[in-house]
Amino acid sequence: MKKVVFISSCGGHLTELLQLKPLFTEVEAVVITEKTKSNSQLKEELDCPVYYLVYGTKQHLFSYLFKFAFNWLKSLLLFCSLRPEVIVTTGTHTAVPLCFIAHFFKKKVIWIETFANSQTPTKAGKLIYPIADTFIVQWETMLRFYPEAVVGGWIF
Repeated sequence: MKKVVFISSCGGHLTELLQLKPLFTEVEAVVITEKTKSNSQLKEELDCPVYYLVYGTKQHLFSYLFKFAFNWLKSLLLFCSLRPEVIVTTGTHTAVPLCFIAHFFKKKVIWIETFANSQTPTKAGKLIYPIADTFIVQWETMLRFYPEAVVGGWIF
């Protein structure tokens, strides 16, 4: 059975990622997200391992830079210990390090651009688009930014 890491930041991106929960039983699933009060119960709710990265917001840029650097290191350690074959993500900045690490080690990266953006690309999406093995958009209008993407429709 393939080991697949499902990773996203918290909030709406995590809500989108959890729409893929039926897939968790078809693979050896692992979930990685940011630790917040609102999702601290995920370990009890999901039937798969859950790991947390440090929550950071770009609104507090100075501390965010340290947290982002820490999350790069933690993502590398998680990748080395988990040894996933595939990374599936709904974004955003939290998933970027793991996507680059997986790409470096020639593992599959599947990026699902957020439902929230139908007219503009995300910064993280623009970073990952060139390295993603599969890049999925939920709106056909997004093909003007990601011409090689797959229109997957809404995951809600």
